[in-house]
Amino acid sequence: MEFGSTDFPLRPAWVEIDLARLRRNLQLIRADLPSSVRLLAVVKDEAYGHGAVDVARIAIEEGASYLGLSTLEEALTLRAAGITAPMLLLGERQEAELPWCIEYDLTVCVNEATTVRKLARLAAEAGKRVPVHVKVNTGMSRYGVRWDEALPLIELITAEKSLLLEGVMTHFAQSDEADKSFANLQISRFDEVMRGFSSRGRARPLQHLCNSGGFLDLPHAHRDMVRVGILMYGIFPSTVCRRIPGIEPVMSVRARIASIQKLKPGEVVGYGMRYTAASERRIAVLPVGYGDGFPRVRNQGAVLIHGKRAPLVGGIAMDALMVDITDIPEAQMWDEAVIMGRQGAEEITVHDMAKLKNSVSYDVLTSWRLRLRRRCVNGDTQFVRKEAELAEVAVK
Repeated sequence: MEFGSTDFPLRPAWVEIDLARLRRNLQLIRADLPSSVRLLAVVKDEAYGHGAVDVARIAIEEGASYLGLSTLEEALTLRAAGITAPMLLLGERQEAELPWCIEYDLTVCVNEATTVRKLARLAAEAGKRVPVHVKVNTGMSRYGVRWDEALPLIELITAEKSLLLEGVMTHFAQSDEADKSFANLQISRFDEVMRGFSSRGRARPLQHLCNSGGFLDLPHAHRDMVRVGILMYGIFPSTVCRRIPGIEPVMSVRARIASIQKLKPGEVVGYGMRYTAASERRIAVLPVGYGDGFPRVRNQGAVLIHGKRAPLVGGIAMDALMVDITDIPEAQMWDEAVIMGRQGAEEITVHDMAKLKNSVSYDVLTSWRLRLRRRCVNGDTQFVRKEAELAEVAVK
């Protein structure tokens, strides 16, 4: 009997990833773009919780030219899985990471002169010419060099023979809202930098500005490449941005009823006795809780059982939540419940979960913890486990 074997009895709660929907979403996105515009698929943070290796492979198969990542570990995990596609490491790199980036052919963002000089020296020592992208801070004020200070840094990069200025980018602070005034200001600042660069007779680098919201609503900013993240996973970044028909959520969260309790009037449910039955009630327990990433709410929200809404009662525990199934008499032990996703004609969306959590859809997708296994359907991979997780078990 082995933990990693296919007959291991998996926990009756899981995150389900529909790979066919992912593939279809990518096809719709690619079809919506002019053929001259490249696609960078953002697969950071385990592909927003969907499983980076499978998502990256499918994205490349469906025409993505680049993969976008945040950490060195994320990139090396994909390289170890045999993925050779170009990878852009977003953010800033500390000096100790630079030799690894060079060895594993990772493209990095360089946003200040010290990093440029260190990377150039290491690349020369390795006998390589390393491609880099410059991020221009056009107003979001996160990573990047200020637009009015960008040209000296770009000139420094082009002067280094061991570096190739492959791309120049920026990031929108607000591209998915109806008011596009600040996004257009950012575009004008970016264009100011590029005009200054081209006036010096330099070769035009790859330009990319758009995230999912920009891709949908700012076609004049598509330029050479767009960086698509949350839309690829079937979630529109806001309620007002343009829709592409056929885009569907890739992730759902499911569990099975692990216990059924019968309450008499006046009896309570859960820690703190936050729910008291006013009449005889039938309560189902699902083995999912805030330890899995479910919002720690009380008497709020619902799940779907037999295509009907079962309201949450009491407080969410670390490993359990309780729902009222009094009006779903057909519900029995080990029946499947949908915590996030569609069942029959009903749906609990990512945005519904975000309201419960008082947060945003990005947070919901990435907050489901890995003890909720990722089960892939409609694709070659049937179940996803992190290599590091299995290795840790093997060591023990």
